[in-house]
Amino acid sequence: MHDDDPRWHPDTRLLHDDAAPDDDAAVVPPIHYSATFRARDAAEFAEMANQPRHARYYTRYGNPVHERVAAVLAGLEGTETALLTASGMGAISTTVLAFVQAGDHVVAQTRHYMSTAKLFDEVLPRFGVQVSIVEQADTDAIAAALRPNTRLIMLETPANPTLVLTDLSAVAALARARGILTVADNTFASPLNQQPHALGIDIVVHSATKLLGGHHDLTAGVICCSRAQAEVLWRMHITLGAVLSPMDAWLLLRGLRTLAVRVERINASALALARWLERCPQVERVHYPLLESHPQHALAQRQMRGGGPVIAFALRCGFEATGRFVAALRLATHAVSLGGVESLIVHTAAMWAGTMNEAQLAAAGIPPNFVRLSVGLEHPEDLQQDLARALALALPEN
Repeated sequence: MHDDDPRWHPDTRLLHDDAAPDDDAAVVPPIHYSATFRARDAAEFAEMANQPRHARYYTRYGNPVHERVAAVLAGLEGTETALLTASGMGAISTTVLAFVQAGDHVVAQTRHYMSTAKLFDEVLPRFGVQVSIVEQADTDAIAAALRPNTRLIMLETPANPTLVLTDLSAVAALARARGILTVADNTFASPLNQQPHALGIDIVVHSATKLLGGHHDLTAGVICCSRAQAEVLWRMHITLGAVLSPMDAWLLLRGLRTLAVRVERINASALALARWLERCPQVERVHYPLLESHPQHALAQRQMRGGGPVIAFALRCGFEATGRFVAALRLATHAVSLGGVESLIVHTAAMWAGTMNEAQLAAAGIPPNFVRLSVGLEHPEDLQQDLARALALALPEN
């Protein structure tokens, strides 16, 4: 944001926060598709090589397109700066490995994106990091899990795929009083629906593949943080090498331009469909943060401005009939991911069966009849008709 325009709305900032005074006359930013950049002399080369996150030295260190995207995302999340990675897991792994070492203790949630869960369940213990997995809806349980050597608390809210919420302000207060770093995955909400940093969280991460990019055509991650944290993160980032390509960074910037209008439409459609699904006789239970029936609805109203694209629901049937329902849909594409312009749907138990056993699925709150729908930009009446038709075909007895 320009200093003389402090009252710009997020819709405007998405279009203008990355404006650079040295740009050429192009209205659309160029793609700097170069792995390396020229120095005019030895002094400039030394400056480029030794300045952290220099945007015009070597693309693993930074790139002009990365710089522009980071400016927009830091502005949206309310942090000093941001760092881009090649995927959401690149952002999460870089953040955790940058701040945790052998002998440290980490608190994570019972419900996380499955690759995040594997990082805490399988990877960190191999390197001497102690991990406690805690029910995220219970702030007292999080407080009880803290130890003198707790270094980091990893949060994800709403959580994938059950949409359980974590009280960000309460956990942030617990951590701040003890000098513990807090990290929140804000992928399911987006900065327009929820701002963890404003609620006291130190670092906010996203799979920018999802709502931020919004078109199912890129893979990217982002870490929003302070400048001091960014230098630590950047050193780990260039070592791990999870580098976002200039093309994907440019596609992400293009996707961000329409984020506000997409999120507004998706929020409205998802809430309407969630309310309709609650009335369907074939549906056993619907999970959506802004539904009055959500057990944490009051918390959702306090810390969220919109519910986001994902609805989770359980059908009144078994595993096979749930699979038939998903296969019968015409508009919602049977595919992983979320937050894009096209609606996507997955039979959650089928998707995760290859990486989790029945006991793990049950512990994660994923029954055999569980479905995750990511609402896109189709007209909500058309999506409703498609869901009604598939329900009637798959569950005719209801």
